[in-house]
Amino acid sequence: MASKLEVDVEVKCNADRYWEIIKDSNKIFPEVFPDQYKSIKVLEGDGKSVGSVRHITYGEGSPLVKESEERVDIVDEAGKKVSYSVIGGDLLKYYKYFKATLVITPKGDGSSVKWTCDYEKASEEIPDPNIIKEFAVKNFLEMDDYSHKTMQA
Repeated sequence: MASKLEVDVEVKCNADRYWEIIKDSNKIFPEVFPDQYKSIKVLEGDGKSVGSVRHITYGEGSPLVKESEERVDIVDEAGKKVSYSVIGGDLLKYYKYFKATLVITPKGDGSSVKWTCDYEKASEEIPDPNIIKEFAVKNFLEMDDYSHKTMQA
């Protein structure tokens, strides 16, 4: 049975800057968050556009997943929205499918980051992916800190 998890995170960074960081995550995440991301390799496309596939090797800070392959399904520049499907790796041991969407909207001087995942458990014993949601929230807040440090540098 299909299920959904959502979370909204408020960040201090403006939406345009935050979106640029998200678009450059293939490069930024392993450099800035090596505990969470050992490497992100683009396997197909440019890693940013629809149809691109990337292989992520997670670091010690990743609680459940050590490797995954993701395909970019939607990129909406104007709406600051990206959606991707997990097409390989550890997560598919637990979930028949896993698709995540990220939307960044301006909110005052900062932004609201909305993360939604649609998934189906491989079996009823598998828990909801709250641990993945918490990992995403941690990343969003750390990206916000990163954006402020690089603006002041």
